[in-house]
Amino acid sequence: METTIQPKTNKRLKSLDTLRGFDMFWIIGGGAFFTALAKATNWNWVGVIAHQMHHTKWDGFRFEDLIFPLFMFISGVAIPFALTSKLEKGTAKSVLYKKVFIRMVLLVLFGFVYNGALQNGFSNMRYPSVLSQIGIAYFFAALIIINTTTLKSRIFWLVGILAGIAALQFLVPVPGFGAGAFTPAGSINAWLDQHLLPGILIYKTYDPEGVLCIVSATSVTLMGTFAGFIFRNEKINPNKKTVVLLIIGAAVVTTALLLSPVYPIIKKIWTVPFNMLTAGIGFLLIALFYYIIDVKKWDGWIFFFKVIGMNSITIYLGHRIIDFWYSSKFLLGWMAIPAGNFGDVIITVGMITLEWFFLYYLFKNKIFLRV
Repeated sequence: METTIQPKTNKRLKSLDTLRGFDMFWIIGGGAFFTALAKATNWNWVGVIAHQMHHTKWDGFRFEDLIFPLFMFISGVAIPFALTSKLEKGTAKSVLYKKVFIRMVLLVLFGFVYNGALQNGFSNMRYPSVLSQIGIAYFFAALIIINTTTLKSRIFWLVGILAGIAALQFLVPVPGFGAGAFTPAGSINAWLDQHLLPGILIYKTYDPEGVLCIVSATSVTLMGTFAGFIFRNEKINPNKKTVVLLIIGAAVVTTALLLSPVYPIIKKIWTVPFNMLTAGIGFLLIALFYYIIDVKKWDGWIFFFKVIGMNSITIYLGHRIIDFWYSSKFLLGWMAIPAGNFGDVIITVGMITLEWFFLYYLFKNKIFLRV
């Protein structure tokens, strides 16, 4: 007999907005700050952090590789709050289909803008983007959640997606390379991107936001929904929720690491161990943030990140369109120039400050880009 999940709680989680803001902070300047500080100081501990602010060249894992899939995981956590709660109130599925479809289309269009369509036109453009991957992966994860009602059926979908990715990456032969080639040119990801994607590919032979990577991102988003359902389940007390999330996270991370000697962790083609590792870390992080912020109520420090997290898509696009670095240099150059090696540190801090006050203005006036 299948156990039907009957979540009821719909209280907004401060920890979710805070973790989203924490994640976005590294994109909009946190990583650049530590990179600049490492160059200015040569301090070993800062150098260790700065090293983590750059993607791995191919296989392996660094903190920078976590940032995007963590955002996908967080978007999955929000699905039970955004969609399942509406189903429980009687909203028709057709209404939710329309909602998630429009969201997907808007994010794909925003992705075109981010990639420079308005600046350079559509000829010879890169069509895949981070934003399009967020939109498409969320769309398919949402369809699964809308049309399933049990934990067993959702696990079935997740295992099926992960198994399908593994089968393609291990078993399908690529002309000239054979099956199971985990290389930039020989992977099944590269072959699919070259044959199915229009425009240019960011790495010539493949795209990290390409066809199969979108399927992988769907799996990470879907794993996030499991955390969301745990949060909404009133039958589990807050402390137990934290423990359950920690156990799931530890188990998923351990499984990914055990698989990695034979199935490498590669962010740029989103291998199954990479998907599991990042989702597992997502479980651990959301458990930590939830316990500190929503359970223990130690939330006096969260406002900085909350402001960022409440308008994450806005600042992601804004960081691309508005040259906050130039504005910071224009305002603080008189300090940065005589500071020598610390000049970039000053400019970077200024850039983050300008971005945050831009977001604070929107937050204060309740202006949010909700897609």
